[in-house]
Formats: sequence, structure tokens, C-alpha cells
Amino acid sequence: MRKQFLIGFVLTAIAAYSFTDDSGVVNVIAASNAAELGYEPQISDERQVKITAALQNITQDAKTWDFEVVLETHTHALSDGMEKFSVLIADGKQYKPVGWKGSPPGGHHRKGLLRFKAIAPLPASVELQIRLIGDPSPRSFKWLLK
Repeated sequence: MRKQFLIGFVLTAIAAYSFTDDSGVVNVIAASNAAELGYEPQISDERQVKITAALQNITQDAKTWDFEVVLETHTHALSDGMEKFSVLIADGKQYKPVGWKGSPPGGHHRKGLLRFKAIAPLPASVELQIRLIGDPSPRSFKWLLK
């Protein structure tokens, strides 16, 4: 009985993810929901270009919100200006990037930080849209923040 309890406890601990919200209350989230509520990288692999976007920092005191963006292809040079073709959407409002710190246009592999001015108050979710040259529609990457 004791052994079953310990095994159950360990499995529950492994399958749970905890965090503290602004009020200091500890909340427990099932591991299956952690990707939805956390900052898991998002991937779009379409039209011979793979884009991976990962939310780096969203805190109450951050001046900028950073998204690590990795672009990979084997067919053509990636000549897109990331700050020109990206937008952040929060609560129905669009925000333009304040900068790109990373690989310059060109080549088959690019990586860098796409930066946006921090949004206050913290929105429930954010959506990063990146439209590469020739794309009929933007790539969409979404994260739940609350």
C-alpha cells in the first residue's frame, strides 16, 4: 500500500507543473497543458522554410519581450528583414518590433532575437506573426500567458 502511494505520488509529481502567479498563489497545471501555458517553442515548417519561434522573457519588469527566431531552408537565401515582416498581436492590437539582433539577411540558416516593447498590463495571450517574402499568409506562433 505504501509503495503504491509513493509510486502514485511520484507519477503525479512528474505529470504536474507548478508556477506562482502574481498574487503569490501556487497553481498546479497538468503536464499536458504546460506547453499551452508555458513558453514552449512553436514550429512552422511550410513552403520549404522551417521557422522555430521561442518566447524568451515576459516578465512584469522587462523593458522588451524577446522571441528567439530560427529560420532554416535548403532551397534559397533567406533575405527577409525580420523586423519589417513581423508583428506581435495582443488583445487584438498589433505591435511592430523594436529590433532584430541576429544573423543578417542571406544564407540558408538564420538565428536571432526579435524584440518588442513590453506590453502592460500583461495580456492573456500573444501571437507572433512572421510573413516571409513570397508567403501568401503569415506564419502564426501563439502562447498563452495567463
